[in-house]
Amino acid sequence: MGLLERLDAAPIICAEGYLFELERRGYVQAGPFVPEVVLEAPEAVATLHREFVRAGSDVVEAFTYYGHREKLRAVGREDDIEQLNRTALAIAAEVARESDALLAGNISNTHLFEPDDPATHVRARAMFEEQVGWAAQAGVDFVIAETFPFCEEALLAVREVTAAGLACVATLAIFKDPVTFEGAPVAEACRRLADAGADVVGLNCMRGPKTMLPLLGPIVAAVDVPVAALPVPYRTTKATPAFVSLCDTGYPSPPGGRAFPTALDPLLCNRYEIADFTASAAALGVRYLGLCCGAGPHHIRAMAEALGRTPPASRYSPDMAGHALFGDSDGAASARTRHEQRL
Repeated sequence: MGLLERLDAAPIICAEGYLFELERRGYVQAGPFVPEVVLEAPEAVATLHREFVRAGSDVVEAFTYYGHREKLRAVGREDDIEQLNRTALAIAAEVARESDALLAGNISNTHLFEPDDPATHVRARAMFEEQVGWAAQAGVDFVIAETFPFCEEALLAVREVTAAGLACVATLAIFKDPVTFEGAPVAEACRRLADAGADVVGLNCMRGPKTMLPLLGPIVAAVDVPVAALPVPYRTTKATPAFVSLCDTGYPSPPGGRAFPTALDPLLCNRYEIADFTASAAALGVRYLGLCCGAGPHHIRAMAEALGRTPPASRYSPDMAGHALFGDSDGAASARTRHEQRL
């Protein structure tokens, strides 16, 4: 079954977050966040794909986020763009075939788009066109166009995907105010993406579960296509709705003065918070669920289990009955008593 057929049957889960997880593992450089790992250590990418699928992801997303000319030019690797994209797609395709997961291509915000500068529109469309072309040749099931703060740039991406005859998931990145950078309300912007031909619309990145959830109901009500929600797994708040602005009072002086992007660890959501978000978003009618920057396989497993699923990784879900202190055995009970006396 393709994307829409699967969504008709049940909600689907898409694991993202490759940039942050591979940075934590020592394969991506924080700052540029360019997916050079695809060429330098392809086995690391394949391993993470497999871990996410094992944890419950229904989608293998080719790691081509920021794999466009603007980013690769910044690190002196523009000549490697085709090899990087084709390699990332081939890695993802292999894992998708192994697991019967959907294969997704990926395009993203360009950081060059300016709403009042038509020349940047032409350049952005050209970058989308070549990446979508390679994805189409790889036989992807659909393309994810993601992390767009400008609705107009997202529309350019959607048009390139649909022009190639491919299904499209289009998601916006919403910062402090619940509008795009042009000032369009979130639900209106999503409706525009759906009207342009996106098969799934919604939000990804920037906002954590608590600050993304309030935006989802109005989107579901505004569009006639499935809605996507892929927050970052960080404890964003009403005061700091976007994770790029988070600060950690326990360590207030990281480089730059903000926790983003390399000192976010104490602000990471636990698996139970992710499960709660999943259940709440699904109850609102969200059909396409996932997580963005910062997600680990245990978070994806929590999402799957919140939807009533038992992916292979559920074999090792927590079971405190077997714990030396918190278990049910006589030995655990006596050990627990000894430890509690010393708390």
